[in-house]
Amino acid sequence: MYAYDTLVEALNDLRKRGYTLDFNLTPECLHCTDNDLRLHPEDFEITETYRFEGETNPSDESILYAIQSNGGDKGVLVNAYGLYSDPMTDSMAKKLSFHSI
Repeated sequence: MYAYDTLVEALNDLRKRGYTLDFNLTPECLHCTDNDLRLHPEDFEITETYRFEGETNPSDESILYAIQSNGGDKGVLVNAYGLYSDPMTDSMAKKLSFHSI
């Protein structure tokens, strides 16, 4: 596992390592709008996670997930945590929380 000081530093390094897709969290799946790829919890693995604390603003706290689909597509998901996290199904919450730091 790598160590990063900032979210931007982590994103840049993951992109260099092939994690080029940007995923958005919907309640039931991860969605990449660039290619309309939708990944349900059983369709992907989380290969790395990184947590970043907001130094002055709690709304800046986030978790970065490195995602790899069963088909080999690689990308990233950035999600807030705590009060600011996005709504999701139980199965998606279990998948993501298992890998949270």
